Amino acid sequence: MEKSLEKALDIYTVLATGKSLSAKDKETSELYNSFYSDSEVYDITMSIIKRLGLKLYEYNDSIFVSAGHGNKVFGYTNDDLKKKMGLRLNKELYMVYFITYEALLQFYKTSDTYQIKDYIRIDELIEAVTNDLKNFSTSISAVDEAEGDKGSFREIAILWDGLPPMISEDKDRNKASRGSRMGFTKIAANFLTGEGIFTAVDDRLYPTDRFHAIAENYFEDNGSLIYEQLSRGKSVEEADPGRFGEDKNAEY
Repeated sequence: MEKSLEKALDIYTVLATGKSLSAKDKETSELYNSFYSDSEVYDITMSIIKRLGLKLYEYNDSIFVSAGHGNKVFGYTNDDLKKKMGLRLNKELYMVYFITYEALLQFYKTSDTYQIKDYIRIDELIEAVTNDLKNFSTSISAVDEAEGDKGSFREIAILWDGLPPMISEDKDRNKASRGSRMGFTKIAANFLTGEGIFTAVDDRLYPTDRFHAIAENYFEDNGSLIYEQLSRGKSVEEADPGRFGEDKNAEY
């Protein structure tokens, strides 16, 4: 029991730092094999992960963990994300979140887990965001417009529509600003790359194993829940309150 507990803690320690356990990685293959071959190690590890509000994902002989909804210890809050990405307003954060969701949709259909492309270009992602926001903003009813929900598709669409496609700063690959559509898309891409979700090569984004693990499980667990909630004009926080945490006093 003691040895199994130590092994389970070793596994958790690796996963909690954002790394993965893989059968193909020399450094973690022994822990990966222990996780699956020793039932006691597996049970203890899963108990730790569950108690801490984490979710475990599997893909391509690798395992990952991610913070579950509402996890204020291991997850990000509104303020955490805004500071990390250099954003000021919640609607800017929601814009990046929408871009992130669009990036996911470029690789998977909303009702399927079959990958439909190998990579996406930044300009393709910008075009997808523009088209979908245009469609959603025109479909919101007059009632929703009167209510004026903050964080809704309409709020995001207004922000996006007022941005120029590019500014001079966008020519620098290492810079991402809030002053253009290209800048916001680069902010989202840089964040996702830093989180190990994408690998960036020039203007192309390639999905990693971590991306596949989380994306495929997302569709299996949630379908297009957030997508449907937002398309009705509801706020991002209302659609998925645990993702960003509560921030009632935040400036919009």
